[in-house]
Amino acid sequence: MSRESYWTADPSELLRVGEGFRLADVDPRSHPGFDGNKADGVKALAEGAGILAELQEQLFANSRMGGDGRRVLIVLQALDTAGKGGIVKHVMGSVDPQGVHLTAFKKPTPEELEQDFLWRIRKEVPGPGMIGVFDRSHYEDVLIGKVRELAPPEEIERRYGAINSFEAELAASGIAIMKVMLHISPEEQKARLQARLDRPKKHWKFNPADIDERLLGPNYMEAFQTAFDRTATPIAPWYVVPADRKWYARLAVQHLLIEALEAMQLEWPVADYDVAEEKARLAAS
Repeated sequence: MSRESYWTADPSELLRVGEGFRLADVDPRSHPGFDGNKADGVKALAEGAGILAELQEQLFANSRMGGDGRRVLIVLQALDTAGKGGIVKHVMGSVDPQGVHLTAFKKPTPEELEQDFLWRIRKEVPGPGMIGVFDRSHYEDVLIGKVRELAPPEEIERRYGAINSFEAELAASGIAIMKVMLHISPEEQKARLQARLDRPKKHWKFNPADIDERLLGPNYMEAFQTAFDRTATPIAPWYVVPADRKWYARLAVQHLLIEALEAMQLEWPVADYDVAEEKARLAAS
């Protein structure tokens, strides 16, 4: 397990989608691998932030000085209000922003609709040394595409295979892929939507269409299950993170990212110049 001191069991093993996985069996209020409460979780997140920041800097430094082409891609998928924005703010906010490539995929433009569904995704793949974050992703095309019947069933089936081939291509190019579904309960989602309506300063975050999508919740759960069944692979694993407790979801995603970076066995790049000589020059300047 990673350098964090607060896990009682490796959450990545507990959260990973494996053979026989059933989304319906996951408790959205649970906190696998962590025995503390919210206050403990906040402290733990701060500890992990220091570890993550150093690893991210090493990844970035190696790409700039050592020519290391490795990078990380985090795919975040969830129903509305599950906390994707909070992950970006509280997890990725602890690292140097110049090393982060964030893309929030929205409804496809007319130009994008004229292309294959992966066309716009390929343009946002993170470069060497970067941590890429997809706030929604190519999985929208087999989630909302399936639920809203935006494409024929045979096209949806084709896309699963295209996704697997695409992700295998990314992995072969040195990209560590972690796909995260933030799993929120209908009760908690309702409470969060209500909170947005009750607070004028949060009205901008509410969209009347959110309620329409909420009514399709069971259909989305089925679509997610199918996506897991078709696209959970060793090189591009899925993790289902209980998201009713925001503090736990952030802590879990932070761990998954730390683990992915630690697996790279990063070290600080060796200077390609004579350090002693440069110190002498600096002293004489």
